Amino acid sequence: MPVLVENDAAWANALAAGLPAGTQVVGTVPQLDNWLAHQDGEYAVVLGPNTQLADAVAVAERLRFDHPTTGIVLLRHELTADVFQTAMRAGIPAVVAANDVEGMAAAVDRCRQTWEAIRGPAAPSGDRDGTVITVFSPKGGVGKTTVAVNLAVALSGSGAARVCIVDLDLAFGDVAITLQLIPEHTIAEAVDAEEHLDFSLLETLLTRHENCSILAAPTHPEGKDRVSPALIRRVLRILRQHFDYILVDTSPSFDDQVLHAFDETDECILVATLDVPTVKNVKVALETLDSLNLVAGHRHLLLNRADDEVGLSPSNVESLLKMPVKTALPSAFAVANATNHGRPIVLSRPDHPVSRALIKLAQDLSAGKKDIVAAKNAVAPTAVEDDSKRGLFGRRRK
Repeated sequence: MPVLVENDAAWANALAAGLPAGTQVVGTVPQLDNWLAHQDGEYAVVLGPNTQLADAVAVAERLRFDHPTTGIVLLRHELTADVFQTAMRAGIPAVVAANDVEGMAAAVDRCRQTWEAIRGPAAPSGDRDGTVITVFSPKGGVGKTTVAVNLAVALSGSGAARVCIVDLDLAFGDVAITLQLIPEHTIAEAVDAEEHLDFSLLETLLTRHENCSILAAPTHPEGKDRVSPALIRRVLRILRQHFDYILVDTSPSFDDQVLHAFDETDECILVATLDVPTVKNVKVALETLDSLNLVAGHRHLLLNRADDEVGLSPSNVESLLKMPVKTALPSAFAVANATNHGRPIVLSRPDHPVSRALIKLAQDLSAGKKDIVAAKNAVAPTAVEDDSKRGLFGRRRK
């Protein structure tokens, strides 16, 4: 698939619309390098119009030796003789005007044809088996959205993995505003296309951040009622095929949409704080998940603002909930400051104790995914799935 390098969100969205479904978008050249270090199936690199010409030349030099079959398409705001001469000397075969989307698409397709002539057909974009991670708390105000956003950024590994956040707090979702993004589209626009929804349509509804993609919640609370549980399941199943990780930020209740999201969930992060009402609600939530047999064995307890001074300790919570604390985040004004500036703390202050804890959680979840993939690969392809092991909502129990 192609990779687009563009640090301007408006340009990235406009250009990505003219590229094949599944195109990876990164904001910087270092993120491109990191992505290519982990991928071997990218047949084209599209350097957006805001990429410095010197950086484009450096990319071309590296690709010539490290990825010789990957083509380069350079987009420029102005097509001057100097640009063409520099590109020619660097071995960049295609230089296209920034607003010529059709010309860009044609150049990318030529890169694909060259790739396939040398290496065979390119891998399809929808061949992933992404992990759905639901971040849930039965009580609002515990930092659930902040955890979901920072965990998504940590899982992206500076572009090493494709990550999408789905905001399922359908009445009052805050994922986009937490990242200081103004989404042009939301999940509500998929309602009319529910029966024939595919990734090519769903992709147009995504809002891009430098580290991940976001499927935003409806702009107004009344949009919640239009989003059916069946649509939630279809969306998550489609995203699985195109992203490595799908982070689901939920509302603080077991409504039908959240329950169907749980039915597609591989890992669940339960967020709690050290206060009696929240711990009581989490205990009820665990009992509900047990009764529905949802994500058993794949639940992780995260304590936010976990300071002993409040009179309730993590050990008290473990005893009450009968499950270990996976991650404890200390109280920190830096977290609120980072959120108010639209820059997740794992990006703005990666050495902060909160960042280190969330990055460690992301690493543990990534390691767990590798173990699952290895186990799947070890199973004979003729194995028949036992329907008796399916959960209440149809998902196979793990």
